[in-house]
Amino acid sequence: MTELVLYDYWRSSASYRVRIALALKGLDYARVPVDLVAGAHRSAAHREVNPQGLVPALKIDDLVLTQSLPIIEYLDETAPEPPLLPQDAAARARVRAIALAIAAEIHPISNLSVLARVAALGGDEARAKWNRDNIASGLEAVEALLDHPATGRFCHGDSPGLADCVLIPQLYNAARWEVATDHLPRITAIAAECAAHPAFKAAHPDNYDPSREAQG
Repeated sequence: MTELVLYDYWRSSASYRVRIALALKGLDYARVPVDLVAGAHRSAAHREVNPQGLVPALKIDDLVLTQSLPIIEYLDETAPEPPLLPQDAAARARVRAIALAIAAEIHPISNLSVLARVAALGGDEARAKWNRDNIASGLEAVEALLDHPATGRFCHGDSPGLADCVLIPQLYNAARWEVATDHLPRITAIAAECAAHPAFKAAHPDNYDPSREAQG
């Protein structure tokens, strides 16, 4: 891999996942911000990169990858150290299940387009209730999945991996929507480990907040 370009939005959960993975791998990349609030993802220019009109997209020379989990798995296969998935097939299935419990269950009905539809039908109060209920119940299910002997300092064992790349952005969203998570001891402990890890610090949305960048 010679040149990596990440098309992302600073507060996008899916983009945040890929930033964490890139940081864990120690891979340098250029960044192209795509303002979802302004609708830049729907522009013809961005659709040339990603026909779905979504972020993230990762361009590696002439190759363009989309969808956060396949991007992370590609990085794991092509830059294998440190590994983000375990060697054992059953363990890999467990890690993917935790990741998908968030990426395929919580996230799809909490994204901007869905929340906009809920708000159009029921207003801002309905949107907030919808999202808080969805995040809260989803994270409670993840907490139950983590009640497993393979859970260590991180979602699987004592090194960060794919599931942690997905969990931490969802917790960022939970905090934004004032969803309590302190009653989830396993998630809380893993979040503390990740918060102290340099890769997770480097990928945090605060580092990419346009308002902060403008001030700096």
